[in-house]
Amino acid sequence: MTRNILVTGGAGYIGSHACKALAEAGYLPVVYDNLSLGRHQAVLWGPLVEGDIRDADRVARTLRDHEIQAVIHFAALSVVGESGIRPLDYYGNNVGGLLGLLKGMAAATCDTLVFSSTAAVYGEPRVSPIPEDSHTEPLNVYGRTKLICETILADTAAAHGVKVVSLRYFNACGADVEGRIGEFRRTETHLIPRALMALQGHIEDFMVFGSDFPTPDGTAIRDYIHVEDLAEAHVLALKRLLNGDAGGTFNLGTGHGYSVGEILATISRITGHTLAAPQGGRRAGDPARLVADGSRARTQLGFIPTRSSLDNIVATAWRWHQIAHPTRNSV
Repeated sequence: MTRNILVTGGAGYIGSHACKALAEAGYLPVVYDNLSLGRHQAVLWGPLVEGDIRDADRVARTLRDHEIQAVIHFAALSVVGESGIRPLDYYGNNVGGLLGLLKGMAAATCDTLVFSSTAAVYGEPRVSPIPEDSHTEPLNVYGRTKLICETILADTAAAHGVKVVSLRYFNACGADVEGRIGEFRRTETHLIPRALMALQGHIEDFMVFGSDFPTPDGTAIRDYIHVEDLAEAHVLALKRLLNGDAGGTFNLGTGHGYSVGEILATISRITGHTLAAPQGGRRAGDPARLVADGSRARTQLGFIPTRSSLDNIVATAWRWHQIAHPTRNSV
């Protein structure tokens, strides 16, 4: 029997890839999205319900109408810089949205949730690679909203028996290998899509933020994980909960970091074009190195990233950008 899974924010970048992975694993993903950031064209593997997660009554009605057995919760505002300018929007949407979702789940007696969190909860890392029990002191409003949500979920699990897995992402990137869905937001802030958009002539303000970090080439090092690996981890977390196993918190990364310089060199090699990359100053709060200790996800979820080579990340992203957003210049 097909199990129906509600995917909040399922019309977004990571959410749509999770829907694909769910469908391939035999689940029916039911997307719940207000389409403020998501795209209707990305809803390809199940029905779409348009709604706001802060509307607990509509959440509950959707859960009942579609006989939902579990929820994967992606819906959130997630632009770090913007979060400091619009803190009330971020607390209202991310924290208020989780409260609306939990109230709706309680009304519909749905008690299983996979939560999309972030490595931003760690702030400036004290050890590298970063394990899940590391000190958490977020440096930005976005990270603080996610840490508050994790606390709410832990308290709810303790008080009401809600089964929860929280997944802390490092740098999600790449695209669906068939080129159907990928990363292209109205306001894009991530390195790889911005670099590809600059190559295509879609943006003119591409810049490298910081060239004086204490790293081998002076640029910041991050742990990049292919979005299809990330999506698979959500299916594994879901199965863990549905099988009656305990919840928990898990890092999702590869355990290996690449510098901005290495990313740009790979983009140049894969695309055959060199990207002009003006050097700018460091952004406030940017750590030199963020790399995951993924051993807990490997041993407890059975999660092993297999698609996250840098070549595959760039090649799939480039293929999708060429299909979805044709080049405006001579590249």
